Amino acid sequence: MKHNKVFHTTRLRLAGLYAGTMGFILTLCAVGFYEVMAHSHVSELDHRIESVAGTLHDGLEASLQQPGKLEPIVQKFIPSLCVAGTTCTYKSTAVHYLGVFQEHGYYIRFVALSGQLLASAGEITTDLPVRVETEPWQTLEAPDGTRYKQLSLLLKTANQDAWGYMQVGRSLSDIDGHMVWVRLILLIGLPTAMLLVVIASWWIAGQAMKPVYSSYRQMQQFTADAAHELRTPLAAIQANLESTLTPEATDADAWDTLRTVERQNNRLSRLVHDLLLLSRMDLQGFSAKQESCNLHDLVNDLVEEFSALALASNIALTADIQTNTPITVLGSEEQLYRLVANLITNAIQYTSSGGKVIVHLKRDDHHALIQVQDTGIGIPSQEQARIFDRFYRVNSDRSRHTGGAGLGLAIAQAIAQAHRGTIRVESQLTNGSTFTVQLPLK
Repeated sequence: MKHNKVFHTTRLRLAGLYAGTMGFILTLCAVGFYEVMAHSHVSELDHRIESVAGTLHDGLEASLQQPGKLEPIVQKFIPSLCVAGTTCTYKSTAVHYLGVFQEHGYYIRFVALSGQLLASAGEITTDLPVRVETEPWQTLEAPDGTRYKQLSLLLKTANQDAWGYMQVGRSLSDIDGHMVWVRLILLIGLPTAMLLVVIASWWIAGQAMKPVYSSYRQMQQFTADAAHELRTPLAAIQANLESTLTPEATDADAWDTLRTVERQNNRLSRLVHDLLLLSRMDLQGFSAKQESCNLHDLVNDLVEEFSALALASNIALTADIQTNTPITVLGSEEQLYRLVANLITNAIQYTSSGGKVIVHLKRDDHHALIQVQDTGIGIPSQEQARIFDRFYRVNSDRSRHTGGAGLGLAIAQAIAQAHRGTIRVESQLTNGSTFTVQLPLK
């Protein structure tokens, strides 16, 4: 297959299509995985910030009296609160009873309505910008590149006057660091997976093309064999006609030529008929007629019909019917007749003078068995798997002598399969062969 340009190109296209499809799917999965992880981290962070901010908001609002003024009770809520303009040192062990600073990275800020920072607490850089916006959620970035996620809530006094803003947030440095590793893994893993997909695609495309290529080779072989078989009788006809169409040819020569043309024409007709039958089976399928067929009568008729041919070859042809009860199957009597006839013809042709051909008929619980046994030349074991191939002949010289085209067993197998049956062979070289046809009983 690798030497055929068409199949190589087709394999390449199949592999490319498969790899491209899988690459697109893997890329979507990678992007989706990344987005889901990022969304999961951010959603969890938002939920925790919102929970802490909501608790502080509800606890502080009732104690606020004047807008923009921090009441002493705020210091009780947040012991580590650092008022703007004073020097404070953040202690990571400072924890108040609401649990705002129980985890690394959280901070809280109080901002006046004018945007002035009033106080702050937690892990926060002094140069983080202070924004008062209508949107509650903001993502801020410090000069050092550290990002923060922040929630701003409006605080009101006990008289429902606007007091200012409380901003609760957390650093995104650990989440950003984690997502950097995720991106790195995806950037390394995705090309590696794509490389494996490309290799697997090439192999899978090759496996998928094998049956197609095998069928193509069989078609090529079938065409070559059919052309060879058709050429032989045509060449014989042409040669005889050329020898007759000369001034020296006599009437006797003409009659001899006509008889030769008739024989070759009959051979061509049989070959074309067999080829059409096999083509019809391939293209349209072959289904046998569902009618009762008495195998006793069929076997007896065939043995009687071929007795003259066997006698002319000095071969004993007999029938061995091993049951008195009629054996009946469903199918086409004409096709079953041809199946067994092909087997008997082969047995006679490949059995030497003085040999025997026996047609056995018997049954088991569910099947009828027709066996054609001969004492002929036999079939080598390495050839038995191919004898049902079209135009295949074990002994081509012998086949040409008998006039066979190598289609008889192929037709027999097709007919057996059309009747939901099987055909098999048992043979030893120089010890004869036994062909067994198994058909389901009516």
